[in-house]
Amino acid sequence: MIKRTYQIYRSKILWQWQLLALLSLLCLYTQELCAQEAVKIGGTVTDVNGSPIELATVRIEGTAIGTVTNLKGRYSLKFTSRDSVTVIFSMLGYQTRKRLLLKPKGNLRLNMTLTVTDYELGEVSVSGQRRQTGTVQQLDMADRSLAPDPSGGNIEALLATQAGVSNNNELSSQYNVRGGSFDENMVYVNGMEIYRPLLIRSGQQEGLSFVNPDMVENIAFSTGGFEARYGDKMSSVLDITYKRPQRLEGSATVSLLGASGYMGIAGRKFTWTHGLRYKTNRYLLGTLDTKGEYDPRFLDYQTYFSYRPNPKLEIGFIGNIAENRYQFRPEDRYTSFGTLNDIRQFKVYFEGQEKDLFRTFFGAGYATWHLRPHSSLSLRASAFRTQERETYDITGQYWLSSLDNESSTDQAETAGIGTYMEHARNYLTADVQSYSLEGRHRLNRHELQWGAELKHERIKDKMREWELRDSAGYSIPAGPDGPVLSYTLNSANRTDSHRYSFFVQDTYKHNASIGLLTLTAGVRGSYWDWNREFILSPRLSVGLIPAFNDRLTFRAAWGIYYQAPFYKEFRCTSEQDGISTVTLNSDIRSQRSMHYVIGGDYHFRALNRPFRFSAEVYYKDLDNLIPYNIDNVRIDYYGRNLAKGYATGLDMKLFGEFVPGTDSWISFSLMKTEEKILQPDNTTEGQIKATYGTWLPRPTDQRYRLSLYFTDYFPGSRKWKLSLTGTLAGGLPFGPPHQGREKAVFRTPPYRRVDIGMSRCLLDEADTSARRRFVRSIWLSLDVFNLLDIHNVNSYYWITDAQSNQYAIPNYLTSRQINLHLQIKF
Repeated sequence: MIKRTYQIYRSKILWQWQLLALLSLLCLYTQELCAQEAVKIGGTVTDVNGSPIELATVRIEGTAIGTVTNLKGRYSLKFTSRDSVTVIFSMLGYQTRKRLLLKPKGNLRLNMTLTVTDYELGEVSVSGQRRQTGTVQQLDMADRSLAPDPSGGNIEALLATQAGVSNNNELSSQYNVRGGSFDENMVYVNGMEIYRPLLIRSGQQEGLSFVNPDMVENIAFSTGGFEARYGDKMSSVLDITYKRPQRLEGSATVSLLGASGYMGIAGRKFTWTHGLRYKTNRYLLGTLDTKGEYDPRFLDYQTYFSYRPNPKLEIGFIGNIAENRYQFRPEDRYTSFGTLNDIRQFKVYFEGQEKDLFRTFFGAGYATWHLRPHSSLSLRASAFRTQERETYDITGQYWLSSLDNESSTDQAETAGIGTYMEHARNYLTADVQSYSLEGRHRLNRHELQWGAELKHERIKDKMREWELRDSAGYSIPAGPDGPVLSYTLNSANRTDSHRYSFFVQDTYKHNASIGLLTLTAGVRGSYWDWNREFILSPRLSVGLIPAFNDRLTFRAAWGIYYQAPFYKEFRCTSEQDGISTVTLNSDIRSQRSMHYVIGGDYHFRALNRPFRFSAEVYYKDLDNLIPYNIDNVRIDYYGRNLAKGYATGLDMKLFGEFVPGTDSWISFSLMKTEEKILQPDNTTEGQIKATYGTWLPRPTDQRYRLSLYFTDYFPGSRKWKLSLTGTLAGGLPFGPPHQGREKAVFRTPPYRRVDIGMSRCLLDEADTSARRRFVRSIWLSLDVFNLLDIHNVNSYYWITDAQSNQYAIPNYLTSRQINLHLQIKF
């Protein structure tokens, strides 16, 4: 009986415990269901200017829940609530932002503002995955400061590795795009057009380019088919945006080529950046054939100030002072050239010196009113002034010798002996003032932009040059009054003119059944009172991300691009009694280029890493051309519209992470550009009629170019980094000086160059020591320029021997050289 009672009691207790446990589980489950109620968040993602960011990613951390913003930057997302939820906002090219929500409930509105990526972050983001639906591509400067570059890390060195771009002179920042000259490229910094000195004739004199890489935040670049908002040039656009720092930051760099310093200050309503650069090419110039005392000194200071007193108003200022001094006392030169069966040696002993000074000032201010969240109005004013002085008196006595494979230098047979003298006193002062008003408005799927600009140009130029070459068949026999000068130039000119321009363009985006369609159409008009010419340039581009495969992007562009002549283009040289005189041609007309561009991108993953392959085919119909010759980096124009031509080619680029966590690319271009020049033709009636001659290669006719930029880390360590750049390019046309384009029937040897650099991180963000409080990173680099020690030809010096044979003496570029480079970031 007792046992029976115990069993019944035990059963009741167990049942009660089971019931209690079941009720507890039900309560917990009910509580969990109550806690995990559905939450909906929505809002708008914008940039710092209030413009919406489309295709930005919004996701919940630790889950697969996410979405992307629409064309207006709006998003909507549903998820189950928890104690804490982290929402991540990201977009390539912008800094990733996170927002922590504690026990979110109901419907929430969460707006987010993304700032452009800080290019001083240690990691490299693959900007190639950003979709390019127009003709302007975004380039990433991240970690390019560690790349081996004789120019000191210029933006132009990055451009030279892009498809369709060429630069065959490591001492110069000039670059050519798709068969055009450097003068056909536009450069903007924060919407202001940038100018450069006009008298520079060699890369040794050039020094620093305007753009300070330490201050750059964003790089936009177009090789053709660009929008109407960009000005009147025929080849390319480089649009630079300077950074507005988010905190106190800075950097310092020192190398055998110079030094630079940067500091950025950020306040609650303002930002202020400063950049100071010093460069000297003395170390590099010591490898040239011409020995002597080189003293090149280039100094540049820039500042960018931005003030935002309220959300609707922003005021800014950019200032620049640059001074390039080039002094040179040549002593001697030894150059060997020719073939294996005909070896020649050129020896020169010099007297005299060259002194050049190029001093420029630039200042620009702007005010932007944000009238509504998607509407703004900007007023800009800028002033540029350049003071240039080029003076030299150099005398050289030379020996041209013929060697064979068995003879030594002392046994060389003299083929020619001569003396030459060069003299120049060139002075130029130029002032350019610009005033513009621009507006931007977003209406549903349309983004409307418009603008109007007034420019005032005042240029004063005085030139006096002459050359005497006392060698057989050149200045001998002498004239009745003495030796005949081979070249004489004497002129003095000044201009005072105004340019008026306007543009209107609309960008329309529509998510159609065939995919995401982007259409940009616009027109640009300009008037110049110097030649009383009005030009009108319609431009159109279309981009498509097809619905059947979102890894593809197609684009096409067409437009008419006029290049209104600047000072050098309308200087017309005429010769009378052996003296060349420069006059200004008021009948000059704008050169015209009609662009046809078709291309696309393919995004894919290989080895679990992102890649992008790009290709573009283009054709440019050229008319009203002003022919020119190139000597080193100096462009000498005919000063008249005498030619027509074309340029056509194919550009390809493979971009991606060849090594995980690094950006590398390889680009290949094929191109052909030719022109016909008007020639006088005597008719039977005795009249002179001009007809076009035969097709001639233009001075920038580089048939092929292969460029490589590669980065890598040592296995198991990211403190060691390797950077390599390589170029293989076809030769360019050239001919005797002062004899016209028709005589340029020769080609330079191919341009081949490899630069390599090894960098060691001495301190990075993972360091927890006390010094980490003040220093973000320290990198020490060892660079080897021209690793293969290839003697590339820059230009030619022409002489004549005793048999009146002309010889082109090659002027070689720099040889192999080692450079040390220390970079500190704060």
